[in-house]
Amino acid sequence: MRVRTLSDPDFLPALDRRHAPQSQASGLAADPRHPPRILLLYGSLRERSYSRLVVEEAARLVRFFGAEPRIFDPSDLPLPDQFKGDDHPAVQELRELSMWSEGQIWCSPERHGQITGVMKAQIDHLPLNMGGMRPTQGRTLAVMQVCGGSQSFNAVNTLRRLGRWTRMFTIPNQSSVPKAFQEFNEAGRMKSSSYYERIVDVVEELVRFTVLLRPHVATLTNRYSERRAAAGPQRDAASDLSAIATAHQRRGSKA
Repeated sequence: MRVRTLSDPDFLPALDRRHAPQSQASGLAADPRHPPRILLLYGSLRERSYSRLVVEEAARLVRFFGAEPRIFDPSDLPLPDQFKGDDHPAVQELRELSMWSEGQIWCSPERHGQITGVMKAQIDHLPLNMGGMRPTQGRTLAVMQVCGGSQSFNAVNTLRRLGRWTRMFTIPNQSSVPKAFQEFNEAGRMKSSSYYERIVDVVEELVRFTVLLRPHVATLTNRYSERRAAAGPQRDAASDLSAIATAHQRRGSKA
């Protein structure tokens, strides 16, 4: 399994629980079938990966707010098109996790003003259409980034664009953590700060949007072009109209 084990999943030392109600679905159209399912992706393979540490903090908050998190470990994920037919267990597991999910959190370091190759490879392995199934369409999405220096938003802007391209509902809030190496203690836990509070805000919002949208995903993603394609080959209306328009000319030439 490439789902990372989350250490101390219920230990939230930086969270002031007096101001963090666990019932994020209160007043919304809650779905009683199961807790919201959230897949988390990070974009670095370093031993002390700050994008992974942010994702782990977010996963603990996902649990706290009553949803179910799963963190994908990309350490053995191949490059896109490296294996014929994407026949690699890591690719298959990533796609299965995306199909399982109802919402996702993506967090990438910013490198050379962009997301990392590790992050992009994961997203590139998620096709719009996979044997009639759509592993991203209709899911909610929250985007985050970590910076080695001053605060920037290049990575989250790219992640938003990718979320739109993969037909996901990207929430308005986002997180960018500058000088991430200063925001974590030796144990890898995020310190209490305005940056941590923003991550709490983002996770709260993601859980709410996921609860609100998931009962209606089938309706919200019902597309004319897909219905037309599912109906099978049909005569092009443009051809029919041109045939009608030129019919009198053909008749006149025969006369």
